[in-house]
Amino acid sequence: MFKRHKKSSTEHLDHERLTSLVNSMADGVLAVDQTMHVVLSNGAALNILDLNSSLRGRRLGSVLKPLDKNNQPLDIERIVSQTSTSTTNRDLLLQYDDSSKINLYLSIAPVHLGYGKDKENEAGFVILLRDITHEKSLEEERDEFISVVSHELRTPIAIAEGNISNSMFIVQKSGDIKLVKNALKQAHDQVLFLADMINDLATLSRAERGKLTMDVEPIDVEKLVSSLEANYTPQAKAKKLQLKTNVDANVGKLHSSTLYVREILQNFITNALKYTEKGSVVISAKPADKGVLFTVSDTGIGISKGDQEKLFDKFFRSEDWRTRKTNGTGLGLYVTMKLARLLHAEIEVQSEFNKGSTFSIFIPNLV
Repeated sequence: MFKRHKKSSTEHLDHERLTSLVNSMADGVLAVDQTMHVVLSNGAALNILDLNSSLRGRRLGSVLKPLDKNNQPLDIERIVSQTSTSTTNRDLLLQYDDSSKINLYLSIAPVHLGYGKDKENEAGFVILLRDITHEKSLEEERDEFISVVSHELRTPIAIAEGNISNSMFIVQKSGDIKLVKNALKQAHDQVLFLADMINDLATLSRAERGKLTMDVEPIDVEKLVSSLEANYTPQAKAKKLQLKTNVDANVGKLHSSTLYVREILQNFITNALKYTEKGSVVISAKPADKGVLFTVSDTGIGISKGDQEKLFDKFFRSEDWRTRKTNGTGLGLYVTMKLARLLHAEIEVQSEFNKGSTFSIFIPNLV
């Protein structure tokens, strides 16, 4: 009798230890017997399944209803019962009562579920559940990033290589300096595009890793706008556009990051020049409540209402053919918004399709 009592106590202690171990796991755990009834579960499983009552004794199919990647329901009890070796699946979905969904990782392993001599042959399955929605999102962003960047790199590299090769051929055959200059200019333009892309990618990488830092210093707003005008006037003239500035005489100095303020305005100006075929681009600055309001206005192609809502999304590029005929990664405005948040700035966009756009940013003094 004593030995039987001791053995029972040991089994009970082992069961308690196992239960504690399972409840400490971050992954959801469901143990089911051969009849597909739940014999053990943990708190993480309840969270993932969005349930708040004990699962013990309930049928697996009544508590776990996964969908495949095409949103079709799966017979989880059949899948589990036919599993003979450990298996995993990362392509499942789980839908909640409010119609929201998560990406679900599912692992199934056949095991012995019994405790003690009388139950050593009792078999069942252990199922691990994990919400991998964030991981899937990162994977999709990574795949989209690779696709976009590889596509956008291919074109300028091909154009640059072609024009340099053409220049070498011209030098060997005719020596026509005018043709050589034209070919080299086109190659140079593509190299500059690649440099801008690399700069955007580097800034994006730092922003995503939270590594962006800034030095706050007094900025002479009038000088900043004048330098931007000088930098972009050649591009404007090349497209026969007018580049104008309008700086309020009382604007004074802004205390912020010169590097990030300049980069934001450069992105606005670059886009304005890129998507304006005739007319003008105007850079303005005026004092605002404890800061400066900058605006960049153009008479370009404008932005549709639908596109305005997605302008600052990562990799977004309008389907408008006039946008698609120019190079771009869809990262410029995404990076711009990252920098604006760092500066505690507010961006506003006003645009009318085929009539132009105005990008405004209020940048507060940071001291």
